[in-house]
Amino acid sequence: MAKKVAILISGSGSNMQALVQTAAAADYPAEVVAVISNIPSATGLARAANDGIATHVLDHTLFDSREAYDDALHALIMSTGAEIVCLAGFMRILTPEFVNRWTGQMLNIHPSLLPSYRGLHTHRRALADGVTITGCTVHFVVPELDAGPAIIQAAVPVLSNDDEKALAARVLAAEHQIYPQALRWLAEGKVSLNSEGRIQRNGNAVVDTPSILIVP
Repeated sequence: MAKKVAILISGSGSNMQALVQTAAAADYPAEVVAVISNIPSATGLARAANDGIATHVLDHTLFDSREAYDDALHALIMSTGAEIVCLAGFMRILTPEFVNRWTGQMLNIHPSLLPSYRGLHTHRRALADGVTITGCTVHFVVPELDAGPAIIQAAVPVLSNDDEKALAARVLAAEHQIYPQALRWLAEGKVSLNSEGRIQRNGNAVVDTPSILIVP
């Protein structure tokens, strides 16, 4: 039976849509049952609704604390029946209590080859440093920002004429490839997080290096 997934967004939701479209295949092992946004005007909500996905808004500005918001968010996710949470441009730092409730069942996509360039403005920083290869990472979420074990990465070349916009567009295309793959592996039980916080593949082998997709 397909694992039920809730996707959290704050904006346009392009990675959300990549997950929704991939999950529409009959043989995909996960089903997107809800899209939740902390921003009422997030354009991704309309995109999800057009795809027949139930949408929910939980406006963070209506809560007095981060803890109160995350408690409500957890309750909302549980009410959808979701077993896996995917962050797709969800622009909030989650409390450790929330993250720990979803240990091993929450994924995030980040636009760099972690551990390089954690946080924001990843493409700007990569260009400023003159790197020749950048990319993106799908990782398990842990309380420390962008520090969870990486499941899969895509390596994307930086071209001599790249600006921030051009580089971001090519990395985003790679994100749309690797996020559905990581979710597939998690839903199938082919990747998991063990009690030591390390990735296991196929239920037994512990692997500390992610799978790599090379983008020409």
